[in-house]
Amino acid sequence: MIFFELFSHNPTIVKVAAGQPLFSAGEEGRLMYVLSSGSAQVVVNSCVVEQLQHGSIVGEMGIVSPGPRSATVIAVSDCEFVAVDEKRFQFLVQQTPFFATQVMRVMADRLRNTNQRVGSGA
Repeated sequence: MIFFELFSHNPTIVKVAAGQPLFSAGEEGRLMYVLSSGSAQVVVNSCVVEQLQHGSIVGEMGIVSPGPRSATVIAVSDCEFVAVDEKRFQFLVQQTPFFATQVMRVMADRLRNTNQRVGSGA
């Protein structure tokens, strides 16, 4: 099963016009999102740290540990995101262990990339 297919039946779609934020750093985060169309960027302290494409997840920290967002996500082109609330997240974790592993990999990769940036002074 392709990772994105796990979200194909979720009716909660958030449309974001090019140049607009999906969410901003500092906002309270309680949802995770999966990019279903378009492209977007993750921005931290005015620096683009990641390019998002179809199937990318963002906001996963807000599901695992609700609190202020650590980054801003801005649509580069018109985008559609599938919103995943805590109830859906818990269902996916229980029913699809692959899903939980993928979310942990995303979080680990982002942490590793952040550590490399800090270590290199970028």
